[in-house]
Amino acid sequence: MGFTLTARFAFSICLSMTVALAVSLSKPNCTSTCGNLTIPYPFGIGAECSASSWFTVACQNSSFPPKLILSSINMEIQNISLDTGTVRVIEPVSPLNCSDSRIILSLGRSLIGSAFTISAFQNSLALLGCDNSIWLHANNETTRGCMAVCAPGSNDTSCNGVNCCQITIPKGLQELQYSFNRTSTNGSSCGYAFLTERKWFQEEYKTYRGLLSNLSNPFDEGFRSANMVLEWEVDNMTMSNYSSCRYMFNATAGTSRLCSCDPGFEGNPYLPEGCQDINECLNPTPDICPVGTCMNTLGSYRCQSPRKTLAYTGIVSAVGSLLLLIAAMWCYRVIRKRLKANRKKRFFTRNGGMLLEKHLHSTDNGVEKTKLFNAKELAQATDQYSENRILGRGGQGTVYKGMLKDGRVVAVKKSKKVDKDDIELFINEVVILSQINHRHIVKLLGCCLETEVPLLVYEFIPNGTLFEHIHEPKEEFPLTWEMRMRIATEVASAISYLHSAASVPIYHRDIKSTNILLDNKYQVKVADFGTSRTISIDQTHLTTRVLGTFGYLDPEYFQSSQFTDKSDVYSFGVVVVELLTGEKAISSLRTEEGRSLITYFLHSMEENQLFDIIDSGVLKEAQEEEIVAIARLAKRCLHLQGKKRPTMREVAAELEGIQIRKQGSGFQHNYDETEYHSIELSDAFDIASASSSMRFDTNASDVRPLLV
Repeated sequence: MGFTLTARFAFSICLSMTVALAVSLSKPNCTSTCGNLTIPYPFGIGAECSASSWFTVACQNSSFPPKLILSSINMEIQNISLDTGTVRVIEPVSPLNCSDSRIILSLGRSLIGSAFTISAFQNSLALLGCDNSIWLHANNETTRGCMAVCAPGSNDTSCNGVNCCQITIPKGLQELQYSFNRTSTNGSSCGYAFLTERKWFQEEYKTYRGLLSNLSNPFDEGFRSANMVLEWEVDNMTMSNYSSCRYMFNATAGTSRLCSCDPGFEGNPYLPEGCQDINECLNPTPDICPVGTCMNTLGSYRCQSPRKTLAYTGIVSAVGSLLLLIAAMWCYRVIRKRLKANRKKRFFTRNGGMLLEKHLHSTDNGVEKTKLFNAKELAQATDQYSENRILGRGGQGTVYKGMLKDGRVVAVKKSKKVDKDDIELFINEVVILSQINHRHIVKLLGCCLETEVPLLVYEFIPNGTLFEHIHEPKEEFPLTWEMRMRIATEVASAISYLHSAASVPIYHRDIKSTNILLDNKYQVKVADFGTSRTISIDQTHLTTRVLGTFGYLDPEYFQSSQFTDKSDVYSFGVVVVELLTGEKAISSLRTEEGRSLITYFLHSMEENQLFDIIDSGVLKEAQEEEIVAIARLAKRCLHLQGKKRPTMREVAAELEGIQIRKQGSGFQHNYDETEYHSIELSDAFDIASASSSMRFDTNASDVRPLLV
């Protein structure tokens, strides 16, 4: 019962909205009134609301009451009639110049070629004054005329030749010409000649003559404006859309082509679905059905006998209840669909859709190739983001394993709830990855912006992170020295590509072992470009928000807020030390002074105790010269002064050289120890003394890594 009442209530709302739209004479979503005047289509405010420029109107709200202006001829509108196809306008009136003998009547702008003609049935050409005659010209011929004689003190208000006369005008004219003759030289004014609505002028002239009959020169206080009626028609193409449009004759407008609703219907026939059925049974006329009950039908009604009324009532009630239920369900689905669409649109904007579109329109670097996934597709791919599909969690969100409809296995990165700055990071990751094409950098497949939090879709990298293989080794697949060397070389190659070979230099800004993935062949895939930046050549990135991971962060960047390519070199040096030692970048298991791996590593090198901290597996497999060469390369990458660090291109070349020498005639080591300067550890790692006003985003390296 409760559901039925709810359904009826919902249907009543939908029905009331439908009725409100049906009775409107204006185009949907268009202003329907100006002051107390109705604006029916084909007229409308603005080009989108009118049938053509001839029917465009403007509402002057600065006037009181507001004035409705017919823009095409710049005349104020008094009334618009759909039934008669007419519009009543106000025409300014000025006295005649006695020196003129032939005048072309001006209507603000010519009506020739327009949708309007002068109504011959409702208008006349009036001559107000005496001792004048006026002649009407049409098609270069004199067609008719009239003459007014003077009769001082006369109260004649018929305007039939005494102080005033009128001329009927031919049908279908869009321009009038008239000439007048002055039959007397008495008086200084020639009076007025103007087009006017005949019915309106008759009433106004009675008042005019009554007020001014005793003045010596009544024309000094004459007419300033007059009503005039124009007939209008829409073009044939528009009228051909409606079967109710035809030529007709009525007592008001004469013969013209008009649209009208069929008998039994009312509304605006110029609008699609503009004519609505009239419910005759609501007519208060008591004798509409003297016997029986009135039953409304489409376009008409019928009177139902009393014996059948009860049966029909039951049938109608049952059918009506069913229709109400169906309508309520339909309304519910429509409303829910609209709410979902609005929510997706809101999420798209909030998740940086406008910012991404800005990048799409302002760059030509492959961003447009990024696919936009829909929310439903990704939800199905991840089994509604099941806990069983989680690959990893990190500071920026959670990553799920998914399978698309085409069978591809992907990783879906679901960001945490984000603020404005994080949205910029998210869109930045999309833009950065869309520009990159390198075998050792994870490939971005697309993104989704229509969910509450933004989503990124990557290629799936099956063998986890370098962090896991270093710090959580598997017995069945240990990380050999050869693999460590190859991984370091591939990471260096990827970062070197970002710095030197990409179309615009790219700084990763968060190089660490959790962002280095291994594919099914245990080859490197560098990931997580959320904090990356594209940098103009020979420029550095200055920011008040220091981004990175504690333990991998360049001390020079932390102190100066100036990120350079050498900051990535520093972070890479930390990863190399991880590969050498098997230790975490930050660990609470070491002593206080050795909690930072880099402090621990550099101190061991200065004390000539390097081999005391090297991973046991590395000691078994690697030659001492190799270990020393890699350690010294790492030390150079970790130099306190960024200018004295090698570039990533130099690092990659040196790593490749070490491998070549190993595979050749034997490894030989030749380094000039005086080339490298010792690093003051207390200065390099006194992070606690940094400015407290600086924002520092960190991700603990011993937290479970974020996979992509």
